[in-house]
Amino acid sequence: MAELQRPTLCCCRKVLTVPGKSFEGGRSLAHCRLVDVASASNFHSFKLRHFHLDLHLNFAVKRMTGWQVLELTPVQPGVQSLILDTHPSLLIHSVDCKVPGASGAPDVFLSLTYRIEPFTDYGSSLHISLPAAVIRPHRAFRVTIRYTTTDGPAIWWLDAELTCGQTRPLVFTQGHSVCNRSFFPCFDTPAVKSTYSATVRVPEGVTVLMSASRSAYSKQDRVFQFSMEYPVPAYLVALVAGDLQHADIGPRSRVWAEPCILTCAVSKLGGSVERWLNVAEGLFGPYVWGRSVLFSHISLVHLAQALTCLTLNRYDIVFLPPSFPIVAMENPCLTFIISSILESQEFLLIDVIHEIAHGWFGNAVTNATWEEMWLSEGLATYAQRRITTEAYGEGFTCLETVFRLDALHRQMRLLGDNNPVSKLQAKFEPGVNPSSLMNLFTYEKGFCFVSYLSQLCGDIKRFDSFLRAYIEKFRFTSVIAQDLLDFFLGFFPELKESCVGQREGLEFERWLNGCGPPLCEPDLSAGRALTGPVQHLCDLWGTDAPDPLGIATFDISSWSTFQTVLFLDRLLDRSPLPQEVMSLLSSCYSALLDGMNAEVQIRWLQIVVRNSFYPDLPRVRSFLNKHTSRMYTVPLYEDLCGGVMKCFAVEVFYQTQARLHPNLRRTLQQILFQSSALNTSTAPSLLASPPSAPSSPTDPPANGTIALRDVNVSA
Repeated sequence: MAELQRPTLCCCRKVLTVPGKSFEGGRSLAHCRLVDVASASNFHSFKLRHFHLDLHLNFAVKRMTGWQVLELTPVQPGVQSLILDTHPSLLIHSVDCKVPGASGAPDVFLSLTYRIEPFTDYGSSLHISLPAAVIRPHRAFRVTIRYTTTDGPAIWWLDAELTCGQTRPLVFTQGHSVCNRSFFPCFDTPAVKSTYSATVRVPEGVTVLMSASRSAYSKQDRVFQFSMEYPVPAYLVALVAGDLQHADIGPRSRVWAEPCILTCAVSKLGGSVERWLNVAEGLFGPYVWGRSVLFSHISLVHLAQALTCLTLNRYDIVFLPPSFPIVAMENPCLTFIISSILESQEFLLIDVIHEIAHGWFGNAVTNATWEEMWLSEGLATYAQRRITTEAYGEGFTCLETVFRLDALHRQMRLLGDNNPVSKLQAKFEPGVNPSSLMNLFTYEKGFCFVSYLSQLCGDIKRFDSFLRAYIEKFRFTSVIAQDLLDFFLGFFPELKESCVGQREGLEFERWLNGCGPPLCEPDLSAGRALTGPVQHLCDLWGTDAPDPLGIATFDISSWSTFQTVLFLDRLLDRSPLPQEVMSLLSSCYSALLDGMNAEVQIRWLQIVVRNSFYPDLPRVRSFLNKHTSRMYTVPLYEDLCGGVMKCFAVEVFYQTQARLHPNLRRTLQQILFQSSALNTSTAPSLLASPPSAPSSPTDPPANGTIALRDVNVSA
């Protein structure tokens, strides 16, 4: 998943009673007692078999109204209530229950009592009292919840002027990590997976997409129906509705976007996605997820039959407006990705391949708790780099890895080697939002650990075989780190016999629970032909009197995007620079960089701001007038307010605020007008802070210690 929020920490804690031996088969989490402090639900007491959503979308008042039906089976005796995660933005109207009649008797319908209790600043708990007739062990029953939800942290309503085409409004949901409790009441924990279906009613001219394996549409009734036939956790249920059109870009791939950017999206991805899917399947086994198939002319009475009959599979992508709060999200069958990334071809390539990798690592096999998110992100990053190595060569992959590991070490210097945020497994107090785990450690330190496991095998192809077997064994389940490591040692018994997990300095336990940087990093020398010139040019600029003739021998216009951003990042690390050096840098590169993509431009502009180089300040204004996404605005505003240019930042903000999403506007207001109070801490806190009323449930914590440039990662 692509998160742009500033990293603080994950908040999930588990208490394990797992035997210290390999599990047989894809075991159920009933064999270990998981405690997810980010969920108020009693998910251990029930088996969620399926749920259905029936929603009406009202763009005029920005509201979703409808009901949810949950099919549940009690798995523990003596349970007297059902507790679900919910949110203050979600209004419950009624709760009913359907109990199958015994011995052929008619079903019984009951109205149930319920109450809402506070939980944390990111959610509440819905307590539903269950009558004795319902709570019979292993006997299924259905609960229907009628509700209305508005603009909670999962639901983003965009007025027409905030969309790419600026003609029609749009709404999308973003569930990661614990936001979907404001979309529908649920067991909002990655430990619980189920199938789901949905019926969505919309105004004329609106297209609805969901992360579902099958879909159908009745034009006459303006009703979309969806079905996800594979079990998924709540956070992977996603919806987008607006003026969307599609174009096929491969035999099983389709791009969705607003009409004004569809052609660009097709030109960037046409033919590539199928190639990446084929490479991934060759490495990790079959792509198992379904695809949505749209029917333009089908009557409502035939929708259910259509959903039953269709068995097609597809990987689709939908490009969302710049207000999308993260880079990309791996929703099954339908990756969400921000349209702003379209101008940066190499970043687009990496982001899409990363989301494809999640089809195996994260979606098919999911981390059971948020404290072990590296099981999804670290493995997906490793898989992404195996795909790029096969598709584009080892040199390209090593260059991209060097760029990311540079960012990891930059973050490490800011936090310090002993900060517990750098652990792969971190246990934190209740009340801390697990979305804050989205940091480079889950990705890059996790990647390094997986790379270390592959090195232990001695043959990368053998490790590919292990990953295929791992997916086959645990597909559609949620796992903990012990599952992965037990299976690894069982797959390679010679490694188990040699006690590789206890090698001094590289113990598995130290990898998982030790603070600091990775214990070792993979050999990246294959990328030296690409990274060497970058470092050489940086060294030339690092002297007190840079040599113009030596510098002139480097033509960065011929470099790849990753080479250029690596160069600029390393220059930024050397800031502050002498003004004479800044003047020479500007004369050499400023006009050239104006014509490059936003990922390059923002790094140059951060150099300009951090070095208070006023001659290039108009370029900062122009950039902020053009770009309205969180990924590009927040880093620049942080740097402007961290230096002597706060008045300039305030001026630009007032000129552009009407084109910013309200959530982003509030974030920037915090940076602009509360920065002195918010910059007092030097590192994220491991403990839950006292409850307070946040300006927006979707706003990331404002803490200028870590620039978003250092932690911009994809989900």
